[in-house]
Amino acid sequence: MKKQDLAALAAVAALYAALHFAGFGCPIKAVTGVSCAGCGMTRAWLAALAGDWAEAFFYHPLFWMVPPAVLVFFLRKRLPRRLVTVLAWAAGIAFVAVYILRLADPEDTVVVFAPETGLLNRILRLLPFRK
Repeated sequence: MKKQDLAALAAVAALYAALHFAGFGCPIKAVTGVSCAGCGMTRAWLAALAGDWAEAFFYHPLFWMVPPAVLVFFLRKRLPRRLVTVLAWAAGIAFVAVYILRLADPEDTVVVFAPETGLLNRILRLLPFRK
């Protein structure tokens, strides 16, 4: 494991913690009003760590992919390049598929599509050319 990998991981964790304590759950949702593909992941892990697997899968059905993804990331230089590529594509396709299904489900309360609530929309409404 390289120092720069650890530094990148620490930077992401620090940014996430800062945003969390500033009151932002998801910066993408705060800016756009639309949940990101990872929406619910933190709540899913908190539920899983508390032993509530049903709630964990409710919040994000792919939460369990995080540890294998981190392992593949740190071992990527030792694994065949083709395997890493296939795993990355498979994970990406799975996340996009779950995201689309959740956005299309009006009963889903975790993933939302409400661009009118986003910071970007509120800023655009302040511009003079808007009626």
